[in-house]
Order: sequence, then C-alpha cells, then structure tokens
Amino acid sequence: MRIQLAQRSEADELLGRSPLALLVGMLLDQQIPMEWAFTGPYTISQRLGHDLTAEELASYDPEEFAALLAQPPAVHRYPKAMAGRIQQLAAYLVEHHDGRPERIWAEAADGKDVFKRLNALPGYGKQKAQIFLALLGKQLGVQPSGWREAAGPYGEEGAQRSVADVVDADSLSRVRAAKQEAKRAAKAR
Repeated sequence: MRIQLAQRSEADELLGRSPLALLVGMLLDQQIPMEWAFTGPYTISQRLGHDLTAEELASYDPEEFAALLAQPPAVHRYPKAMAGRIQQLAAYLVEHHDGRPERIWAEAADGKDVFKRLNALPGYGKQKAQIFLALLGKQLGVQPSGWREAAGPYGEEGAQRSVADVVDADSLSRVRAAKQEAKRAAKAR
C-alpha cells in the first residue's frame, strides 16, 4: 500500500521509504493540519539536499536547525520547539537504535513491545505511540502478535480515527469528520 498522509506524491513517497521520515511526520502531527505535518520531513530533506538521517539531525547545530525549519514556508507552526523535539528524537534513535528507527518494530517481541518502544520515544506519548503502531499495522504490514490490542481503539478494523486510517482524500475527510465529532462530544460533556 502506498502512504498518502501528506497528500503530495513526493512527500508521501519519502514517508513510504523512510521510517525516520514517517516518525518525524508523526512527531510533527500536532496543532497543525495532518498534511502539513507529514510534508515536514520532505521539506526538511529538500532543504538539506538529501534524505534525513538520525545522526545528522541529532548533531545539527540547534539554532541552525531551528532556522532551517522556520524558513518560509515553515515546517511547523512552532518551528523552534519542533526543531528541538526532532533533534531529541533523532538523538534517542542514535543512542538506542543505532540511528535505525525500523529496529523499533523489527526487533520487538510483539505488539505490546512495539508500543512500549514507541511510547519511550521523545515527543511520543501513549496516544501517538498507539496511532503510529496502528499506522504500521494497517498500512505497512508490520503486524506482530497483539498489535491491534496494543494500538487500542486506533487498531480497530474499519476505524476512522487517525492518520492510521488515511489512505486517500476520501478517508482523510472521514477521519477529519470523526475527529470534529469527537471534539464536539467532548465539549458537550
């Protein structure tokens, strides 16, 4: 299956072949539209002139990296803060996974272990880890035993809750509508 989270072919192609780009896109997916977040890794790689590596991101001068993300169009609404978070994520990946994010799921014992490893990432909490696990299972075929249970409601078959369920423009609209409805229901309580 082809990733279609950025809704831009060149950005989605990078997400589909680079586990690091996908993790960075998921990290950026907060307080901005999903497509903007998942285009971020492509924008960064274009500005660097090559694909992202955890080693380079971790060792980049923090002020220069923040400036790189802030160049118009900015990679995120909060480029300085997100630059720091990306660098923390990259440093963690270098330290714990030799800079190879795919080791998070490739070397995990089961779905619960993948969740635990994702949840340990800087900038990832329970919900983001569950959504990313669901994305791995639903769209990338990474389906260790117990992955759906570990992904919680995001792992449910036929769910329309998160980026894990976005496979085209139509599913993006359905996920957006479900999120808006959930926000309305939460406000009503």
